[in-house]
Amino acid sequence: MSDSLVSSHESIRLDRVRLLWSLARPHWRTLALGLLLALLGSALELAAPMATKLVLDSLNGSLQLAWPVTILLGLLVLGALIAVWQGFLLGGLAERVILGARESLVRRYLRIELLPLTQRPAGELITRVTSDTVLLREAVTSSVIGLVNGTVLLIGILVLMGTLDLVLLGICTGAVVVVGAAFMTLMPAIAKAYEKAQESLGHMGGLLEGALRALRTVKASRAEEPIGDRILAGARTAAAHGVRAVRRETVAWVVVYSGIQLAVIAVLAVGAWRVSAGLLEVSSLIAFLLYAFALMGPIEELSRQASALQSGVAAAARIREVEALPLEAGHGGDVPGAGVRAPAVRHRPGVRARVVLPQDPERPVAELRAVTARYAPDAEPAVRGVDLAVPRRGHMALVGPSGAGKTTVFSLLLRFLHPESGQLLVDGVPYDELAPPDIRAHFAYVEQDAPVIPGSIRDNLLISHPEATAEDMWRVLGDVRLARHIEELSEGLDTPLTSTSLSGGQRQRIALARALLHAPGILLLDEATAQVDAVTEAAIGECVRRHAERSAVVTIAHRLSTVVHADRIVVMDAGRVRAAGTHGELLRADALYRELVTALHIADAPAEPVEARAD
Repeated sequence: MSDSLVSSHESIRLDRVRLLWSLARPHWRTLALGLLLALLGSALELAAPMATKLVLDSLNGSLQLAWPVTILLGLLVLGALIAVWQGFLLGGLAERVILGARESLVRRYLRIELLPLTQRPAGELITRVTSDTVLLREAVTSSVIGLVNGTVLLIGILVLMGTLDLVLLGICTGAVVVVGAAFMTLMPAIAKAYEKAQESLGHMGGLLEGALRALRTVKASRAEEPIGDRILAGARTAAAHGVRAVRRETVAWVVVYSGIQLAVIAVLAVGAWRVSAGLLEVSSLIAFLLYAFALMGPIEELSRQASALQSGVAAAARIREVEALPLEAGHGGDVPGAGVRAPAVRHRPGVRARVVLPQDPERPVAELRAVTARYAPDAEPAVRGVDLAVPRRGHMALVGPSGAGKTTVFSLLLRFLHPESGQLLVDGVPYDELAPPDIRAHFAYVEQDAPVIPGSIRDNLLISHPEATAEDMWRVLGDVRLARHIEELSEGLDTPLTSTSLSGGQRQRIALARALLHAPGILLLDEATAQVDAVTEAAIGECVRRHAERSAVVTIAHRLSTVVHADRIVVMDAGRVRAAGTHGELLRADALYRELVTALHIADAPAEPVEARAD
């Protein structure tokens, strides 16, 4: 192996250890006290065989029996108290460490740039927060203390054995060396097997999460068996690695126990001969045997904690992969915006302070200037040289075939995607001078699928406008024709919003009501009426038109009813702006738009000659 590769592996290991230390450092005083208690417990454990020797020596009349028995009882009570104290101390610390790690990961997930995060399976990310943090907990709170304490206890036992009989000590030391070497040889393979099992579980979690999201499709396609087999392949792989690890671990422990038992048998045989020869007292032999039996304690502790530490280091590596994903600018203390002209800050409870930019009625509220962007360095550009100006008021619709770049324009406006070249501006200020949260404060976004945000209907409505009143909420619910239905629910606004409590169309209207409640400068709608009936669609359309009279509305349109009423329609094709104008202008001037309208009419209404509707 080359020096550079060795250096790289060492660097990776040091990086993982630093992560463990970063979690332990805030609690070093508690860890130090835990170590002290562990050492005191070990000292009491070491004293017990010597106290037993005193009891045996008292039988020949050299000591009173009451005194050594009192010592044994005192050691028992004191050891129990120390064990309880240490358990409470480290148990509470372990839960605080795991809570801190989970808080850090969850907050980081919500601040990582969208594109790198969405390229990872959601189930795998969840595994990092759940099971991997548990492995970290053991490594941070118990492993180091256990390793130090086990080492001290093992050395202490061997030293006290030496005070009793050096010949028998040689036998036990040889056994410990042989057993330790055998165990350490097997340990790396055991840890590697457990690490692979954990990785397989993370992969399985990602597949399971995706299948549960698409469960209706799975059932309708009668694909339960093949999908189940695909998901469980990860579980089978994890089980295979787990079985391999258990088998190796079993062999390792059999070697350990057999080695120690052989050492005890040898000590008993040699010790009995030395007693018979008058070279060793019976009480000393019994005390030595107690220490020999106690050897299993520190050896087991060292092996268990070494395994836990390796598992924790592996978990730290997986968590470090997540931490390596880039945060959005403006998070983690990096808040650009020093170049913003005359900002005023408005504070909201629970929401990041918004940078309010100066508004010029004659200037577009948002602009794309010669913007080119792609989703991966080796991918084709999703948009090419796009110039687009969003008027401060009015309704703009983006239309075009699938893959034309419509959704990419929304991703660019919301700063989910960075342009490769060109410039974006909001209220005349370049995006590079603003943090993403300050950019998004000017937008409200309604996704086509309207995913459920955990919480009640009230929680969903108040996400971006926490100071809104109940009257405000009922008003926007009325605008989207949902107020009556919510009133009839037993818990009203406090009804938990799940994927089953409301239909897809109702959830979509909740999302639109949330956007209207926010009252942004720019409302982005990704076909917000795709899942509602015609009557509700007409009411929502009227609501959107009223909003467009005072603010900007930009829609990705797939239905004719959304297109014809727009003030400006932008036709996109192959990542470029192909044409722009009103419905009538585009019917006359653009062949692709006429094709789209014909297709839309086939889906929405009986077809009639396009020329008859051109005016």
